[in-house]
Amino acid sequence: MTSGEKLTVKLNDNDNVATALRNIEAGETTQNVKSLNKIPKGHKISLRKINKGEKIIKYNQLIGIASKDILVGDHVHVDNTDFKSTDHDYEYSTSIKLPNMIEPEKRPTFKGYKRPNGKVGTRNYIGILTSVNCSATAARNIAEVFTKDKLSQYPNVDGVVSFTHGTGCGMADSGDGFDALQRVLLGYIQHPNLAGIVLIGLGCEANQIKFLLDAFDLHENPFFKTMTLQDMGGLRKTIKAGVQCIEEMLPEVNSIERTDQSVEHLSVALQCGGSDAWSGITSNPSLGHAADLIVKNGGTAILAETPEIYGAEHMLTRRAISPEVGKKLVDRILWWEDYVTRNKGSLNNNPSPGNKAGGLTTILEKSLGAAAKGGTTPLNDVLLYAQKAEKKGFLFMDSPGYDPASVTGQIASGCNVVTFTTGRGSCFGCKPSPSIKIATNTEMYNNMIEDMDINAGTVITDNKSIEDVGQEIFDLIVKVASGEKSKSEFQGLGDLEFVPWQIGATM
Repeated sequence: MTSGEKLTVKLNDNDNVATALRNIEAGETTQNVKSLNKIPKGHKISLRKINKGEKIIKYNQLIGIASKDILVGDHVHVDNTDFKSTDHDYEYSTSIKLPNMIEPEKRPTFKGYKRPNGKVGTRNYIGILTSVNCSATAARNIAEVFTKDKLSQYPNVDGVVSFTHGTGCGMADSGDGFDALQRVLLGYIQHPNLAGIVLIGLGCEANQIKFLLDAFDLHENPFFKTMTLQDMGGLRKTIKAGVQCIEEMLPEVNSIERTDQSVEHLSVALQCGGSDAWSGITSNPSLGHAADLIVKNGGTAILAETPEIYGAEHMLTRRAISPEVGKKLVDRILWWEDYVTRNKGSLNNNPSPGNKAGGLTTILEKSLGAAAKGGTTPLNDVLLYAQKAEKKGFLFMDSPGYDPASVTGQIASGCNVVTFTTGRGSCFGCKPSPSIKIATNTEMYNNMIEDMDINAGTVITDNKSIEDVGQEIFDLIVKVASGEKSKSEFQGLGDLEFVPWQIGATM
């Protein structure tokens, strides 16, 4: 150890563990504690003896129970830590702190696409949606006709993209799974980043296009067309008709230009994937500060991934704008507990192996870090998966922790920008909304620099403040919303990440 080198970080005075800033060898001293064994970077070292059955505390919160006696200087991880389920002792609306809102005339602007319904897009795509997997080939073949060369004469069109998925039939035509898929399709049909939509089905599937149109009072128009392979006379004829529909849309979509719009029209998805121990220390609180700036400027920030706030949900119920909103969140937690029990799983199946290798031991530890993406403003509403966001401010949307399914729901809820923190590394993209990658640590940022937009690891390596990195994230959100390409867009990501959450039996 070099003189004065800091080996660990202790996040709260009440914590009984600290996190290693680099690999610590047995015998090295940190926090007046001598390491008994090797502590990998990002992993935890015990700062005092923790007896079997005693709580392990990080962030001044419970992250697990000692499964055996843990000595001073021990490596604290999966071999000596047990998961403890949440006890449901919730407080509602006890720490509401209303944000200092920025006056409308003082809010920053971005260059966006104003739609007839008043919504504002950050991109100008034409989308081909499928009601069922059986029409996926038709949708992809239509999209493939519109190459970069063919679209070069339409500079204001970001692309023609197909949104295909693996469900839509062999499912109940009512209930959670059916309702979720219908909300996803509705959200994409009405999304401000999609100037035109062609919706294609097979014709005999459970998820009938007519059901969707009738349920949400949708009507075809020059920028919204529907068809089925059976009615059109097969695959070739459907492809031909779909291509014609889009060719008719292109000149009008291309005529739409970006104009100055207030950032209050931004709806930002707060997402993480490939998390590590630094996620809750650097990138997630930095993104939380950026989310606060979005909210203070009249915009919307949507946190999701219910299994990844499990164990931290009590901190969100305290911020709920009302007890009713807080109880909506608890209802989703209880639903998930029942869901994993029915499927013979455990909410502690998350963290993933990669998360654990990065130093995360239990879902409670992971959730405490993940919830930091939500910033500090009041929780204004809790949405079902892919439910349209009617309120502004900080919201929570129920979803799995699986990134593609979660982001699909956030986009369907109206998010026109996606922010994505990662510690192990992720190459995620998600048309039609641009995805901004935020690295938790400098080492990974440098290793995957072609995929990372921002290095939040500078909180550790350069002593930058959470507020400074949060401002950097906010500024980049505005630039990307105005048309600057994110790293994932430069690399062409986003065509294959449309993954509606499949709930229920496949029959």
